[in-house]
Parts: sequence; C-alpha cells; structure tokens
Amino acid sequence: MTESADYSSLAQALADLDAKDNRRRLTLLERREGNYAWIAGRRLLNVSSNDYLGLATDPQLQSAFFKQCALDRFDDAFGLSASSSRLLTGNHAEYASVETKLAAMFGREAALVLNSGYHANLGLLPALVGPEDVVFSDRLNHASLIDGVRLSGAKLFRYPHLDYAHLEHLLAKHRNQARRAVIVSESVFSMDGDCADLRRLAALKRQYASWLYVDEAHAFGVFGDRGLGLAETQGVIPDIDLLVGTFGKALAALGAYVVADRIVVDYLINTTRPFIFTTALPPVILHWLSGLLDRLPEWRAKRGQVLALAQQLRAACTERGLAVRGESQIVPIIIGDNERTLKSARALKEAGFLLMAVRPPTVPTGTSRLRVSLSAAMDWEELKALPGCIIKSLAE
Repeated sequence: MTESADYSSLAQALADLDAKDNRRRLTLLERREGNYAWIAGRRLLNVSSNDYLGLATDPQLQSAFFKQCALDRFDDAFGLSASSSRLLTGNHAEYASVETKLAAMFGREAALVLNSGYHANLGLLPALVGPEDVVFSDRLNHASLIDGVRLSGAKLFRYPHLDYAHLEHLLAKHRNQARRAVIVSESVFSMDGDCADLRRLAALKRQYASWLYVDEAHAFGVFGDRGLGLAETQGVIPDIDLLVGTFGKALAALGAYVVADRIVVDYLINTTRPFIFTTALPPVILHWLSGLLDRLPEWRAKRGQVLALAQQLRAACTERGLAVRGESQIVPIIIGDNERTLKSARALKEAGFLLMAVRPPTVPTGTSRLRVSLSAAMDWEELKALPGCIIKSLAE
C-alpha cells in the first residue's frame, strides 16, 4: 500500500458493504468441463453462465476451428491482435465479412461491430442524443443503457417496467419538447428474464415520431427461427431503428453489433467514442464469429431445447412455492434479502450447483435473487434436484 495515500474511506465503504451482505468478490473458475465448472477443486453444474446454446463448451465445434487455425505459416486472418483502432489500421478483412453477413441476415442496409455490449450501449446513445433530446427508458434496462443515457446529457424519463400505458403518457407529455426522442428497451431483460412487447414499442415510436433502440443481448441466438432474436419472433426487425446485440452470450464469441440504415451506421462510425478510440478485436475472434454466424440458423433444436428446459424448471419451482419470474432461458428465483440469498447460494454450492446470488444495485432493493441461466447442452436429469435444494437451503 502506498504510504502517503489515505484509503480509510475506501476501507469504510467496503466495511459498509460487508455489513449489508452486499460486497462483491471474484470467484476463481479453475476450468470448464461441458456444463460443469471447477471451483476450489469441486465440480459444480454451472447454472450461472450465459452460454445459452452450449457453444462455448462444445468440443467438436471448437476442435474444428482449432484445426482450421493449425496453419503451416502465419495467416493474418487468424492474428491474435489488431494492434490498432479500426479507423487507423485495425479494420482487417474479417470485419467486412462479419458486418456484411449481419446486414444480410437482418435484411438491413448496414451493420457495425463493436468490442462489447457495454461498449455499444455506452457509446451509441451519446453519439445519437444530447441535451436537446429526450430518452424514454424501461426502468429495468441494463446498467450499460442507463450509463449511456447519462453520458449523453439527454433528458431521461424512466417508465415502470413494461408499462407501455405509462410510456405513452410520457411520450404525449414530453416528446414535442425535444429535438429528437429515443425509446430504449432490452428485448429479454437480463435479470428478470421477461420479454418486451416490441410490436407495441414500434407502434409508439411511429405514433410519436421517435426512434426505437432495442438491446437483444439475451435474445440473440435464442429467439427467432434463424436465431436473430425477439425482434425476429415478433416480426418487427424493419421497425427498429437501432437493433443491438452481443456475441459473448449465446454465440460464444466476443463483441457486439448494431444493425441500422446505412446513414446511421456511417454517422456512428464518426461519433461513437468507444468505437473510435478502442483497439479493434483480434482477427481470430472475427474469423471464429464469421463461422458461427453461418451456422446460427441451423441451431433451431438448441433454441427449442433451452426454452423448453426453462419452462420445465419454472413450472417445477412454482409447484414448490418458489417465486419465479420470466419467460425466457433466464429463470430468476426471488428470495428477497441479501443474507438469505447468499446463504442459499452457499448451500447450493455444497449440493453441487454453481448458482450466483444477484443483489442490489444490480436488482432493486428487496428483490435479491438466484438467477438461473440455462444452456441447451443441459438436460432435466441434471436440473431436477435444483428446486428441492433451494427449498431446503431456505428452510435451514
């Protein structure tokens, strides 16, 4: 510790978090083995991962890619670093391949790849709106969306979760006072696992001359016949002005995308600071991603499997009196206070389940939960004991 620095206030802040059972600590994952993770020498069923299609731990898929990478000489398409931002010398050929594929898949004019979902939301919103503008945001939107709006300086109105009557009231009252208005929503909400009514949002954006910005981070790959997300399921891809998604969840890669009209993408290239001032993704990542995009439509059975498994688990939890939410592959089990949630998570680890406690500020105070995140690689035999183990952990 630096001798001249006074860190007493930081120590007190951490002590306060400890007192509220709200301090975070990193968990070392020693290795992954299919659906299981090894922590402190123990093999646990990993129900806290966002590997929704099971691709991240698919040995055949990865072996085929590694064989492709086993080249006799260096090939820049498999390079481990771009060594520059995209606007300098980091815009390698694989970017064009991925962005062309994305635009074609979604039937849109253009696509832009960014380094992460957080980067996307943190950069795109400030690029699009400012102090003269207004943003209408679902109250349970992800932190990256909230941070992006705050950075923009736009006037922010947060409507109650999925309360579109209240959203319409806010639009009617405030839309005409701003130069530009943007409605912002996740499609599948990351902590509640429920789904937005994108058709209703599209209708409201048309009625009130607004833009619609939808984050499909937890829907891309899982929903839609071709895996394009909830916007595909609800048939509204052409109605969404900025359709954002990530590759690091269902698609087992790295990075994020936005699909939009060409003029919007060209504008974003010139104004999105996390895009402009960040080293580009390594070519090898884009090469891996390009192959996954080619195969995404064929994984319909995986999409059906993970959603059916979630429905089965949700029903089993409800039958045992547990408070569950959602309608997706994310099954949150609401416990309430931090201490009981942490106690349950510890007991579940002893029972062989890696199920993390989610606490404020990630979720509202009083709604701490066990967030079950399922994978198409799992089956009911692995999961069927989970509801009973949760009941037992809460009773002890």
